[in-house]
Amino acid sequence: MNRTFFFASALLPFGWCRNVRVEVHQGSIERVSIEAAADPRDQHEALVVPGLPNVHSHAFQRAMAGLAERLGPDGTDDFWSWREVMYGFLGQLEADDIEAIAAYAYADMLEAGFTSVAEFHYLHRTPKGGLYDDPAERAMRHLAAAETTGIGLTFLPVFYESSQFGGAPPTEGQRRFITDLDTFGRIVERVRKSAAESPQRKAGVALHSLRAVTFDHLAELLSRHADGPIHIHAAEQLKEVADCLSFCGLRPVEWLLRNTRLDGSWCVVHATHLTPEETVGLAASGAVAGLCPLTEANLGDGIFPAVPFRNAGGKWGIGTDSHIQLTAAGELRQLEYSQRLHSRTRNALATLERSSTAASLYDAALAGGAQALAQRVGAIAPGYRADFLVLDDRHPDLSGRSGDAILDTWVFAVDRGLIRAVIAAGKTVVVGSRHCDRERLDAAYRRVMLRLLGAGSA
Repeated sequence: MNRTFFFASALLPFGWCRNVRVEVHQGSIERVSIEAAADPRDQHEALVVPGLPNVHSHAFQRAMAGLAERLGPDGTDDFWSWREVMYGFLGQLEADDIEAIAAYAYADMLEAGFTSVAEFHYLHRTPKGGLYDDPAERAMRHLAAAETTGIGLTFLPVFYESSQFGGAPPTEGQRRFITDLDTFGRIVERVRKSAAESPQRKAGVALHSLRAVTFDHLAELLSRHADGPIHIHAAEQLKEVADCLSFCGLRPVEWLLRNTRLDGSWCVVHATHLTPEETVGLAASGAVAGLCPLTEANLGDGIFPAVPFRNAGGKWGIGTDSHIQLTAAGELRQLEYSQRLHSRTRNALATLERSSTAASLYDAALAGGAQALAQRVGAIAPGYRADFLVLDDRHPDLSGRSGDAILDTWVFAVDRGLIRAVIAAGKTVVVGSRHCDRERLDAAYRRVMLRLLGAGSA
């Protein structure tokens, strides 16, 4: 399918440009012309920026957003008690539920400004812990949800075998996650075969965490699946860091730096608790730090050292993780505000080269996100997927603004209300701020939630 677009103003890799004409072939950008003349056949839009890649998603957790915001009976609550609530919730989910929830989440992501996503998928087994006839059943449901909604997808089957460092047996709540090396290989092979059928799909692998995989099996997995992308949770919680030190004498990111070929094919998710040496080492490795600011704030994880990491040349991308709230602008804002609160300064992640804070954030998230997804996304340039956010140029809050001031207003003042339409792989999937299939997706999701929560009415 060939399509052409004409943008009165658009953010290109080298800055804002006027009268931009974009030619799209089979979902990818073929040609970009600046100060061009419009053609009557073009789809005209006034104000356009690239869609943002989402580096970390657990789609099923969208369905429990808001269900874990209650204090525990002992008067305390933290990440680990939240995890028990999550285990109890996922115990009910069937394959059809997963597809309906994922499609709902992906549509919401598109409306929120994310046009591609890395799905970190570890829910492999049936509610009773058995394997499906096709071990990749749950994986294929996510691919179907992405196809339905139009979001670009990098799918990451997750290897998960133990509950704690050293291969401790999984808990009852983790029984749906467990695979062995051979079963995992079958899942990866099935996903890669399916992903190869679409230019908008990519397959990689993920290791849940150092506590969930033995070091010997980690080495074997990296040998078998060396072509990446490779994602892993690491150093999200202080207890995780302490347990890792107790087990092997090294911190999680320190262990990765010493014992793996950490490079640009990796995404280290969260990396919240780093020493100065780890911060510099992770930055120098070329790996992407997969930051999920709203989830990390919701779970009380801590604050990633974004300023020293940036100063050391580190690359980072933005993820929505548990999807407590889906908003591309909100994730960037939370990242910046966490740094301001930590350092008691303003505009912490702006650069001298680009003094606009939102523009600096957006540039970094586009580049880091594209690297983490291992896809040509996040830029209005030839060879990239045709993913565009159409901002509402008539919004009152944009009055008198141009250039990077538009990004600053979107990220810090307006949020989702500024996204009028979304084009994914050259196809308009969001119109009037709503996904084109929103009514049907909402209905399917509502049926799942009413059954899961035992309610008789909305």
